[in-house]
Amino acid sequence: MAMAKEIPKKLLEVLACPQCKGGLNYRKPEQKLECKKCGLAFRVKEGIPIMLLEEAEKIA
Repeated sequence: MAMAKEIPKKLLEVLACPQCKGGLNYRKPEQKLECKKCGLAFRVKEGIPIMLLEEAEKIA
């Protein structure tokens, strides 16, 4: 299995949830960015965050 690409720290500092504009938590092992405020998770594919609401998944 290939090692997951890192998201640059500067990019993580400026990314926000596209729905509520809240902060995101990076879950490196799962390769996801999570918004606790609205309960959405966004996939990270090859180091690129997929920030489309229609691609987001609900988290508990």
